[in-house]
Amino acid sequence: MLRHAIAPSARYTKASNDVIRHPRLNSDAKLLLLYVQSLPDNTTFRPLSELAQKMGIKGRAYQKAKQQLVENGYVHEWRSQNDGGRWITEQLVANNPLTRDHACRLREGTPPLPLPAPRPPSTHSPTVGAPAPRTAGGYEPVEDHSDKTTPHPPSKAPEPSELPEPSERSEAPEPSEVSELSEPRRPASTADAAQLARAERVLLSLRHSRRELHLGVREAAKLAVEAVKWLERGLSESDLRHALLAERPAEGVRSAVGFLRYRLAQKLPEPRMPIESYEPARPRDLIECQAPGKKHTFRPLLDETECTPCRLAAANAMYSEAPSPEPDHLPWRERFARINATPTALPGEA
Repeated sequence: MLRHAIAPSARYTKASNDVIRHPRLNSDAKLLLLYVQSLPDNTTFRPLSELAQKMGIKGRAYQKAKQQLVENGYVHEWRSQNDGGRWITEQLVANNPLTRDHACRLREGTPPLPLPAPRPPSTHSPTVGAPAPRTAGGYEPVEDHSDKTTPHPPSKAPEPSELPEPSERSEAPEPSEVSELSEPRRPASTADAAQLARAERVLLSLRHSRRELHLGVREAAKLAVEAVKWLERGLSESDLRHALLAERPAEGVRSAVGFLRYRLAQKLPEPRMPIESYEPARPRDLIECQAPGKKHTFRPLLDETECTPCRLAAANAMYSEAPSPEPDHLPWRERFARINATPTALPGEA
């Protein structure tokens, strides 16, 4: 192979051999990284996706290139929520692989720690299936870079006199504090754990009805602490899901976590009042009926002294013994004259 190269005298970008020869970066990822390095400083506010579109890298190709850059330490992202509830994504693109700690220090403006010295790759092929230590924290180069050229010299390690005093250094959080920050608090009882699992299942199922309410597992675990209050007040999972999906905002949902946290707190129903126990009245005792005849007992409703059959028989006997008025068989003329108190004459008597 013949090679002819003329070094440009102006309008050029120094590219690291680590990027050009990187075996785990495809052509789109390498071109995107070199394109970002060639931009002036006034274009750094644009997102990486917009710059990729100008190069014609879109859709799945962009997602794959970005994933490779993130996995190999060339791109770092931070997502945060401002005071208005809007999510903001910050991106850092580096021309050399950075660990997460180095990237955070560059973002915060603190002096970064010196990068680990590159090690040449081993020529020994390990046995298939043999255990190997897992590398954590840094990104190791895969080739010998003794002939590489970098646009910027490596940062010099601070002198011991420049290091802050032990009292001024930030203290690392205790393991208990880290666990409290990373995982939501969960009740210790089995009943509460079961309720939390039900609440998480409802929150994670909301994305099937409305895609804008898509939650991660950690986000759903934090919101389940508020959602379990609904289940403890007697509502079913269907009622909770209906309350969270009803009344869709006209302007849409900008933050699924903020929207659901607000709705869980504002629409929390009142606690159910305990149902008072009802004790039925005891039936009255049996008493002896005071009516004449054969002696027997009955259970009174109020203060009566005779049973219902005896009282009905006495009322029927009283009605049958009353004299009935004799019917008046007078002719209608005499009856009419008696009413008008005037004498009447029968026909033929006039």
